[in-house]
Amino acid sequence: QVQLVESGGGLVQAGGSLRLSCAASGRTASRYAWGWFRQAPGKEREFVTHISVSGHTTYYADSVKGRFTISRDSAKNTVYLQMNSLKPEDTAVYYCAASVVYPGSTIPKIYDYWGQGTQVTVSS
Repeated sequence: QVQLVESGGGLVQAGGSLRLSCAASGRTASRYAWGWFRQAPGKEREFVTHISVSGHTTYYADSVKGRFTISRDSAKNTVYLQMNSLKPEDTAVYYCAASVVYPGSTIPKIYDYWGQGTQVTVSS
């Protein structure tokens, strides 16, 4: 069983930055594709970004393109989400997810493992 643990959330003013981390247990975590999703109160879970197993391919939602960057450190079994120029509409619980089979997707049900989520709040 793989466990994902997110960290790095918090309260930040609009225009600020945060870096989220997601650490995975298990030696095979380096073979997974990863994604970040977010869910605001009263809204459905929303795709943010994903990264391939190799780390060479990334994809972003239009709402975060140019502001957020996903990266991975396979040696540490950790994936990161650097968030810059944060906006109040970025406020949500952020979840990391790992896909064993698929190369990365915008669809939540593709992913096999999920973290518990970390709260990001952006004040105006």
